[in-house]
Amino acid sequence: MSVQERKQRERADRERLIVATARELAEQQGWDAVTTRRLAERIEYSQPVLYSHFKGKREIIGAVALEGAAEMATAVRAAAAGADGPRARVAALAHAYLDFAERNPAVYDAMFQLDGGLAFAREDTPEALKDAFAALLETLAEVAGDGVQPGLFTETFWAALHGLATLTRAGRLPAEYAQVRVELLVDRLAVV
Repeated sequence: MSVQERKQRERADRERLIVATARELAEQQGWDAVTTRRLAERIEYSQPVLYSHFKGKREIIGAVALEGAAEMATAVRAAAAGADGPRARVAALAHAYLDFAERNPAVYDAMFQLDGGLAFAREDTPEALKDAFAALLETLAEVAGDGVQPGLFTETFWAALHGLATLTRAGRLPAEYAQVRVELLVDRLAVV
């Protein structure tokens, strides 16, 4: 291994450590607790080292969001692949999405609530975000219904899932009806 390759590997390792530490701190104490000073202390590097990887907290949030998008896409695809039939796939997708949001609230916030400097629904949207949307579209396109554009249907279904995740987490919707809400969403929106 050349010196250049070793330095690149070490740089990538430091970047992963910064992102993992930011994510862990955000999940434990919230995003307000994530500062470059605190991150530098936790990973035992100086703040200038952090700034050599990320311009600031906004870019760190963006990196966490991209990591979360990849994880969510994997979870949604795995859930849908394990279900039999269109309705079961859509229900599995919905549950996987909501479970991801519940288990990873800080990551979910990085993805959809906080400014991570990421473009959505544009040409310059990062591949991880495009793939997360594609993971939803793959299952939802088959139930969009006649004459309904699959992408628009997926956006609408996603918006409903996001609303359920956000309102439930905020205590605006009683958690005990989560299953019933998913069934209503699947039965009323998806044409199966």
